[in-house]
Amino acid sequence: MARMQRRTVADLGFDETIKNLSPDKIARTIRYVLEKEAAARLKAYVDTCIHCGLCNEACHFYVSYDRDPSYAPVAKVRQTIWDMIEKKGKVDPETVKTYARIGFTECNICRRCSMYCPFGIDIGYMMILVRRICGLLKVAPSYLQDQGYSHMYTYSQSWVAQDDWVDTVQFVEEELRMNIKNARIPLDKEGAEIMYSPHSLEAKFKTNLLANIAKIMNVARVDWTMPSFDGWDSTNQSMHLGDHETMGMVERMHFSAGFRLKVKKIVTSECGHSFRAAVYDGSRSLGWKEPPITYLQPTQLFFEFVRDGRIRIARKIEEPVTVQDPCSIVRNRGLGGMLRSVVKAACEDFREVDPCLEHNYCCAAGSGVINYGPPWKFLRMEGGRAKIRQLQATGAKIVIAPCHSCHKTIEEMIDYYKADMHVMFISELLVKTMEIPEDMRTPEGKGSDQ
Repeated sequence: MARMQRRTVADLGFDETIKNLSPDKIARTIRYVLEKEAAARLKAYVDTCIHCGLCNEACHFYVSYDRDPSYAPVAKVRQTIWDMIEKKGKVDPETVKTYARIGFTECNICRRCSMYCPFGIDIGYMMILVRRICGLLKVAPSYLQDQGYSHMYTYSQSWVAQDDWVDTVQFVEEELRMNIKNARIPLDKEGAEIMYSPHSLEAKFKTNLLANIAKIMNVARVDWTMPSFDGWDSTNQSMHLGDHETMGMVERMHFSAGFRLKVKKIVTSECGHSFRAAVYDGSRSLGWKEPPITYLQPTQLFFEFVRDGRIRIARKIEEPVTVQDPCSIVRNRGLGGMLRSVVKAACEDFREVDPCLEHNYCCAAGSGVINYGPPWKFLRMEGGRAKIRQLQATGAKIVIAPCHSCHKTIEEMIDYYKADMHVMFISELLVKTMEIPEDMRTPEGKGSDQ
């Protein structure tokens, strides 16, 4: 297998942490994960794979990097898990750094490759094991580690304290009343139908997105609430570190907030990973087959609102529009039809991507890669070349991306590749097009696009 030279990136999470590793610690950690946590499932995958390479074209990194064979899914597994098994964990710190770079920065664990494996091997699972091992050894991108520590200490991704969160909600509610008469963002309301659980960025940098959700909830006349106490944040970056222990703690607190408020459903933000953490990885790490409270991604909620007439479209977007299918909610949950239903209801000219739905390309930002900071931005830009070319081919001027990671990185790729388009969340689309009922209009409001 030919291997292309990788660009050198300085990251304290890789460069400094390996200095604390001893051969014994490395071997013990690798053996523990592979023998105690992985066991039969890993053995079945390793023994079954015939190295056929049918998964290669499924990987956006492989396609974007001109089909460099070292980016092929089977090559990534061969350079990590198989290498660990063959050497029985007896590797040096520099090799662990190589494992970490591959596991954290060259695979988004989108699982598109597994769809094309003739044996159904879950390559994403094996790459998660790589992250688990490296995470236990503290060899991971420093920005991601910082967010993991934030979850440990503040129970939110972005170091947002509880009192800061409440102040943000009060500020957004005041602003909201300029457009929606008597609008409320109810906190700690027991027995509500829905508890909305935002992305931590909505409390720190993206308060406009929280305002959009609040506007939609008010217009749809939803019985809803949010917790003022810890557990309000739906994000869980510990999952991307392979830190199952902290991931489980965060999810337990998240659902405990729902139990405490006696809500019927929890709705996460327009975020793929928070949905995946709650519905799959986090819940199952706690021994739950399914989430203990019905858990929805906004795509599902917005689909129901439009379908049932709780949200009426006042005017449609006339520019050509296409969509990004986030891996966690479309490939792994099948919400692509609902996404398109909402977009078509609010847009005159919908352009389908090719390939689409569960076959769509990953945006190159998922599974935490968006959170590695400036040193790694080039990776998303270069690794997402297949994605931006796919979007440009539609001729669309607007991309609807119902996921924070997809939205941000596609926005950056548009600038990087000088593409003539821009990105919107579904909530932004609805706020621009929905009708504001007469009894909710303020002198400042005009019914839509406010």
